[in-house]
Amino acid sequence: MGVRVLYLTGWLRTGSTLLGNVLGELPQVAHVGELHYLWRNGVLRTGTNSLCGCGKDLLDCSVWAEVLGEVSVTARQVVAWQRDLLRTRHTHARLAEARGHAAPAPGVEAALELMVALYRAVAAHGGGGRLIVDGSKFPAEAAALLGRRDLDVRVLHVVRDPRATALSYRRAKAYIESRGPAESSGYWLAFNLSSDLVGAAAERYLRIRHEDLAARPRDVIAEVMRFAGLDDDPPVNREGTARLGVNHTVTGNPDRLTRGTVTIRPDERWRTELPIRATVVATAVAAPLLRRYGYPLINLRRARPGAAGVPTRDGGE
Repeated sequence: MGVRVLYLTGWLRTGSTLLGNVLGELPQVAHVGELHYLWRNGVLRTGTNSLCGCGKDLLDCSVWAEVLGEVSVTARQVVAWQRDLLRTRHTHARLAEARGHAAPAPGVEAALELMVALYRAVAAHGGGGRLIVDGSKFPAEAAALLGRRDLDVRVLHVVRDPRATALSYRRAKAYIESRGPAESSGYWLAFNLSSDLVGAAAERYLRIRHEDLAARPRDVIAEVMRFAGLDDDPPVNREGTARLGVNHTVTGNPDRLTRGTVTIRPDERWRTELPIRATVVATAVAAPLLRRYGYPLINLRRARPGAAGVPTRDGGE
């Protein structure tokens, strides 16, 4: 069946980076972060977040030096493939090709060959012999990968209440720009609709909610592990505490650089901190999918004072 890949999809700000890092603590499981950005951020250095998760410049990391030594392609060519073939708008076309309903568009097969070569190199040099966790979250990439018979692809769709992501996007961060509630929820709707399409076509697909992961971290991580074909003991205790070592993630939330003890806890701050107008706008835009994912249309309860977020360090956010 080939290299086993757990491909994470959905919109951003769902806690996927922490989930990947926790899974990466298991033997021969490699969390590579958002591999999609290896070329733009790591090689071309035209984006933000160019450090490897180990803290070194990505091109100075011995793991990525070995991985990149296994492939022969120009970074600008890869970025062009991604732009022209693997954006969310391309999900329908890539699914049709993966299911044999259409001939691959020019460049698709070359782009997929490169992705397979990267996964194989990570399995060989990056500690991913049992599983590679790719948190790129591009539904079109997940769709295209479903057509590969030389990979064992499992799609994990992670969702979060769009009002919570709208609150997260109110302030710009070092690696991500701010977005208004309409824009944030518009992307939330598009990425999740496309991820649902992928799920309908995939042999192996699992959807989890950020809120369930935060409330029952050990149980949900155990479910994800079973889905990914891992029978280890989950590397997180009942209180949601895990201990993280060094990782080699390409990009993602800067919390990926965190070492030591972290605690996964619920974050319901949007219920009290997101302005009413922003809440109404985010709700209206995302309404078509709220019921499907089990989210209420209205704020049914207040957040408890002092609720912490995901991820957190002991003693604070």
